[in-house]
Amino acid sequence: MRPFILFSIFLLSLSPISAQENLSDIRNFLRVNKDFCTGGQPRLEHLEKLKAEGVKAIINLRQPSEHRAAEEEAKAKELGLRYFNIPVVFGNPNEEQVAQFLKITDDPENRPAFIHCTAAIRVGAFWMIRRALRDGWSIEDAEAEAVKIGLRESPHWNDFARKYIETHRTKGSIPSHPMTFGVFTVRFDPGGTLTLEGDRWPKLNGTWKTSGTEIEFAMTGGPGGCDGLGKYQYDTDGKQVKLTLVADECKIRQMILNGSTWLPAGTAAIKPPRKITTTSKAKPPSRAKVATSKGSWPSFRGPHASGIADGQNLPDEWNGKTGQNILWRTPIPGLAHSSPVVWGNYIFVTSAVSTDPKASFRPGLYGDGDASKDRSLHRWVIYAIDKHTGKVVWEQTAHQGEPLEKRHIKATYANSTPATDGRLVVAWFGSQGLYAYDVNGKFLWKVDLGRIDAGAYDIPTVEWGPASSPIIWKDLVIVQCDTQTDSFIMALDANTGKTVWKTDRDEIPSWGTPTVVSTSKGEELVANASNFIRSYDPRTGKELWRLGKSSKITAPTPIFADDMLVVVSGRGPERPIFVVKAGARGDLTLPDGKTSSDAVVWSRTGRGSYMPTPLIYNGILYVLSNNGTFDAYNLKSGDEIYRQRLPVVGSGFSASPVAADGKIYLSNEDGEIIVVTAGEKFAHVATNTMGELLMATPALSDGVMYVRSAAGLFAIGKKK
Repeated sequence: MRPFILFSIFLLSLSPISAQENLSDIRNFLRVNKDFCTGGQPRLEHLEKLKAEGVKAIINLRQPSEHRAAEEEAKAKELGLRYFNIPVVFGNPNEEQVAQFLKITDDPENRPAFIHCTAAIRVGAFWMIRRALRDGWSIEDAEAEAVKIGLRESPHWNDFARKYIETHRTKGSIPSHPMTFGVFTVRFDPGGTLTLEGDRWPKLNGTWKTSGTEIEFAMTGGPGGCDGLGKYQYDTDGKQVKLTLVADECKIRQMILNGSTWLPAGTAAIKPPRKITTTSKAKPPSRAKVATSKGSWPSFRGPHASGIADGQNLPDEWNGKTGQNILWRTPIPGLAHSSPVVWGNYIFVTSAVSTDPKASFRPGLYGDGDASKDRSLHRWVIYAIDKHTGKVVWEQTAHQGEPLEKRHIKATYANSTPATDGRLVVAWFGSQGLYAYDVNGKFLWKVDLGRIDAGAYDIPTVEWGPASSPIIWKDLVIVQCDTQTDSFIMALDANTGKTVWKTDRDEIPSWGTPTVVSTSKGEELVANASNFIRSYDPRTGKELWRLGKSSKITAPTPIFADDMLVVVSGRGPERPIFVVKAGARGDLTLPDGKTSSDAVVWSRTGRGSYMPTPLIYNGILYVLSNNGTFDAYNLKSGDEIYRQRLPVVGSGFSASPVAADGKIYLSNEDGEIIVVTAGEKFAHVATNTMGELLMATPALSDGVMYVRSAAGLFAIGKKK
């Protein structure tokens, strides 16, 4: 029996006829190729059969009024299928819907796909257009296949498809004027040569030629594998050019070109409008009912992001594998780099739980900018855990569905740390929204901020996902949202989620969490970013000062001590450390060749950290690099105290250091926490193994260190 089954499956994978017999009761069903099948309206049980045959997406060209589209969409999503509805009016086709269809079918992540309408007439017309414009078929050949699909006895659809093809095939040749995309400029010389240049990228020279709707590149000057040919579909109106990958073994060229839209030099890309929607259901309890803040660790890196909680009396040694000084461990499903926060008896953690059991991230020291291919259905969850026992007190699913953005291969869909003030806990899940619950798990409000497109500053189509965390200051929830299209920082009413103020920012994507600090000159909201580090009045959002010459990628959180603000970033070549006096105003950007001013106490280049936030402890500034280099500076003077390579580096450091009782705790990605003595002399105390990957920053509360691993939550402390 088994050989017969295997042989049948093999035939099914090869034979369009067998596939049709299996789904023969779908009207006009046709397996067009390995990536697409077409037909009329399926029943709900057909979706299960399609999924079993490997289909990943359903593209419905019917109007919702024609059929029970909502039921079809719900069933598709239940099965983990992508679902797209383009409501095409049978008697009134339009070009915008064709463009939408081409965009969806161009995306390899939407394949294999089943495309349907009622009887496949509309499908046939749209597919005819795709064959001609994307695959270079003649109109006659494309029309002949469209007839097989279902385009019969509908002359207005044949005419529409033909006119669309003829119009878009003759829109224009590749323009010869300089065009830009991200940090890149390209010029297609009519003689067939081209030059591609980008800020901080090697110059690429080469040749190009077109054939039908394809353009072929041959370039030199790039990394290995880039001397071969690259083929792309192109669409142009004579002014701008859109490129879609056909085949290219050059990874770098793919990253730059695939999905890119090249505009005439000097033309600004149109920014889509951002709609922010608030849904309020209830208000948090009054402050009179809030548990004491004693022992709280309310947001990323604790109070004011300081990372310090003295009086813990933690053990020097522990072991996650043997249980030495491990008070408890609680498994946490899903993937998350968010850190734990604590208030009263509760620890709050978040996670993104995938339906794909193989969903993962890739730790380590590497420079790849790839996005993960994980587009599986997820649940975004908030957990409340008893800090004494490790038992889950409550959990709430804030959102479920397919992620609305992509993530870096080293990231997760739950990078942002929640925040609490003892009344409510707020979690930001990027494009999925910002959610508030009371500390007992009652839903209060949510804010849809729209799609958060955060990724490579130089290649706008490369997406990495957000990571900045919300903070709570007085009765405001503050979020920093720097994206590819528009950037802003905003404050929401903690009681309702409604916008109190919103300040636009001329910024590229950033990942740092903002900080509110109380100085002798007043309170400041400080935000790290690439174009400018900025300070705002947290009550109004009015900018107080700005400081330029930072890195093109910024992730560390600003910190504060002794009336001095410290902001760093670790992307080369700048990699700056800035120490700014409280109360500064205006543009603080240092002139070339200067490292200090009346407002900037001191600065250094080449020493900032990439991911970990620095630590100020007893007058010393500690800076931890991803590669395990640990620096100590005198906070006031900037003098280097020591520069030390940590004894264990492994896959590097993403978590930020924390400190207590004269010791500093440094977590590497491989799951080892290094304990060193704070002070002017470096002294290694211990290296403690957790046995699990560590990406999140620990929390300190009432004599216990809470460590979030890739698989669970540990409580580390002296056993009584």
